[in-house]
Amino acid sequence: MRARLYRALFAVIGWGALGLQYALLLQNNPGVGAGVLTLNFFSFFTILTNLLAALALTGQALAPDGALGRWSRSEGVRAAVAMYIVVVGVVYHLLLAQTWNPQGWQKVADTLLHTVMPLAFVGDWLLFTAKGRLRWIDAIKWLTFPLVYGGWTLAHGAMTGWWPYWFINVDELGLARAAASFAGLLIFFLLLGLVVVAIDRAFGRRDRRLASA
Repeated sequence: MRARLYRALFAVIGWGALGLQYALLLQNNPGVGAGVLTLNFFSFFTILTNLLAALALTGQALAPDGALGRWSRSEGVRAAVAMYIVVVGVVYHLLLAQTWNPQGWQKVADTLLHTVMPLAFVGDWLLFTAKGRLRWIDAIKWLTFPLVYGGWTLAHGAMTGWWPYWFINVDELGLARAAASFAGLLIFFLLLGLVVVAIDRAFGRRDRRLASA
């Protein structure tokens, strides 16, 4: 019951943050069509990852035995989302936060998406997700999502000239520098994924020892 209430609370917060950010995007860009803005909205890694987190929390909070609940119950899914959303928080605070100064509701949305939800989902993974079933190869499999995202970002940016983040802006940095930035991020994803697997395996060994004691 405690886990379900925790997940319900942060599912509401996650969906609210996504809705707020979308409304602010529309409000702050009155001369741009809603279709273009919606496509751009779903081209931010932050948005996609927070969407995954909100879905994973919602599935377990509302219908744990339904299709969404079964998907979100997977230890691999929850660990992967935890890893992705840690990257969201770390990259924002190290590379993006100093480039602008959001105010009002924008600051609320930024704080929820880049700080509150990463901490909340990692807390969920640490406290309420079963441990001990991950494999080292999972850290490599989890690179699929950022790789697909990178491919989409390159194609979308080449067609529109719009880039979601300065460190992968091919028009300003050039392809080589942007590719090097993305390669560095992939290495970070891999290293963090290995840390997640290591934590999972350590917790799994501890739980087995406690169960057999």
